[in-house]
Amino acid sequence: MAEVRFQQVRKTYPPRRGDGDPVEVLASLDLTVADGEFLVLVGPSGCGKSTLLRMLAGLETPSGGEIFVGDRPVSRLRPSQRDVAMVFQSYALYPHLDVADNIGFGLRRRTPRTPLQQLQDQGHRLTRSWPAPLQVPSARERRIEARVQQVAEILELDGLLQRLPKELSGGQKQRVALGRAIAREPAVFLMDEPLSNLDAKLRTGTRSQIVDLQRRLGTTTLYVTHDQVEAMTMGHRIAVLHAGRLQQLGSPMELYRWPANLFVAQFIGSPPMNLLPVRIVAPGQLQVAGQRLLLEGPLEELSAAHVGMGLTGGLRPEHLRLAPATNRNLTAVVCHLEALGNEQLLTCRLKEGDHLLLVRTGPEQAVTVGQDVHLEVDPSGWRLFDAAGEALLRGPGPQERREPQLPVLG
Repeated sequence: MAEVRFQQVRKTYPPRRGDGDPVEVLASLDLTVADGEFLVLVGPSGCGKSTLLRMLAGLETPSGGEIFVGDRPVSRLRPSQRDVAMVFQSYALYPHLDVADNIGFGLRRRTPRTPLQQLQDQGHRLTRSWPAPLQVPSARERRIEARVQQVAEILELDGLLQRLPKELSGGQKQRVALGRAIAREPAVFLMDEPLSNLDAKLRTGTRSQIVDLQRRLGTTTLYVTHDQVEAMTMGHRIAVLHAGRLQQLGSPMELYRWPANLFVAQFIGSPPMNLLPVRIVAPGQLQVAGQRLLLEGPLEELSAAHVGMGLTGGLRPEHLRLAPATNRNLTAVVCHLEALGNEQLLTCRLKEGDHLLLVRTGPEQAVTVGQDVHLEVDPSGWRLFDAAGEALLRGPGPQERREPQLPVLG
């Protein structure tokens, strides 16, 4: 196990067809992953998250900066020397090898062997099903077989060791790919969207299995995903990337409740945060769609320095609720309704200002499309962003902050 550190890491590709400007994928990125931490990397396609993983694995070379695994700089080391294991989106299993040999593949190539040792190991593998007196002995192969069996039991693959990849389901192939990474006992796991090829039900079960496995092993893990649920439920912390730059790094709830900028506010959370033009009219008061609304919480005191300024106000769908008509509520009409079983998601259009708002409400609410509704705003739910899209307050106060809980390692 080891800490991973990216120090001023850059990645630039040459221009296509030899003309134009170089393509900058990562721009002077600084990022530290604690020993034993599960860090999730999220961002839109092309933001550089998979490139970051590939540079750590040794499949890409940084254009600048340095990558450390523990205290070792690894940017100039071969992939086999970096003590990392990668699980690919496509599984990358060898079709001609059975499950046992796929899991043990990395173990057999960890150290160089003489031709005589290779012949002895091969002889052992060919004769391992023969009676004991006729088997070719190989202490190295016996250790590998014991390790493969141990990993197979952890991942519930012990009944599938003789099968070829074509005889496995998608979930079983994914577990074999995980097993190949686990067998090597690396200092760092790298996972590049490993669940994207699975159906929704299988993804949920495999997600829980990966989290449980990481907690038991305590291995530093970097996990790339597009899936909001995976990002919010799996990692100790989330790193949000956009256009090759780190936008925010924090615990899942910190990013959800206190986004650092408008990009994070719109990217984290499903559905995304509602955004409205607002004006601070007095300390602790803002105006939106012709209504004066209260502002409470950490932003109330901060608002005094921004009286008269036009800002962007953000509200999560759960910070709006249907309520009786009052002069403190926003009037809207229901444009769309999604019944999700445990809740309803309403798309409402404000009658003044013509802005769309997403509202979470309980399944017991009787609402129809085209109905006029009145929306009450939670005064502590506001998040404010300046003209550059940066949050006025980038995090909660010390009394509200919760640090991620890393696994206790034995």
